[in-house]
Amino acid sequence: MKPPKFEFVRADSVKGAIAALSEYGEGARILAGGQSLVPMMNLRIARPTHLIDITRIPGLDRVEEHSDGVVIGAAARHYAVEGSDVVKRVCPLVPEALKLVAHETIRHRGTVCGSLAHADPHSELPAVAVALDAVITIAGPLGERHVPASEFYFGPFMTAVGPSEMVTAVKFPAIPSSAGYAIAEFARTHGNFAIAGAVSIIELDADGSVRRAALSLFGLASRPLRASMAEQALLGKVPTAEVIERAAAAALEGVECSEDMHGSAAYRTNIGRVYAARVIGTAVARANAGERQ
Repeated sequence: MKPPKFEFVRADSVKGAIAALSEYGEGARILAGGQSLVPMMNLRIARPTHLIDITRIPGLDRVEEHSDGVVIGAAARHYAVEGSDVVKRVCPLVPEALKLVAHETIRHRGTVCGSLAHADPHSELPAVAVALDAVITIAGPLGERHVPASEFYFGPFMTAVGPSEMVTAVKFPAIPSSAGYAIAEFARTHGNFAIAGAVSIIELDADGSVRRAALSLFGLASRPLRASMAEQALLGKVPTAEVIERAAAAALEGVECSEDMHGSAAYRTNIGRVYAARVIGTAVARANAGERQ
């Protein structure tokens, strides 16, 4: 199928893009990579009247190292971030997650911020952002605001981006070289959206106990979830196999998993528990190794 008729607008600045969003109202959508939006248009799920292209706005494709992390602009493509030496060194969880995003040809067009703003609950990058406490920059008619990833997602395809606003960047905090990290997912085939997945970052004290734990889940509910009960179950404890299993079980307590043709709620709960344990175990092993993997 072909998309419904729309007007194409090329913005030459962020202010110009915001002005276009304000002028064209609810029918206007930002176009960066288009790897999620265009298929939705072809299926008539999305029917924008105006597409505002931001790909030629100077500086919006930046990938910059800061003292405490890395900033990725809204036009930076998946493949550029995946291959960035800066991102690999500062926040290696991001390129590791990007290897799971769709297929290589799609990653040559899709953008990191586009994936975050699209807010598909089965997507990897929103869960990474939540686990890392990333901060998403939103620009609008009243200026910029910086929203923690934990407050950015409301539900499926629902975010804190308001009318006439757009995501312009995301800041991923640096992962200490001594920390372990992991992402894993279960999908029917490689490149498909995850039926269930998990992300973990673990830091250990000198005695081998957990000093910092972060765990997020995706593909299970209407948005990426931070598993705070699992994190509490790990803190201060030596992460033995038994401790990890208890934490993984705690991660799913109180979570009402969704169900669809790919699996029941009970099935997703079980898979989520398995993958939570898997990423915690991998992150612990990497933290014990004390070096990037």
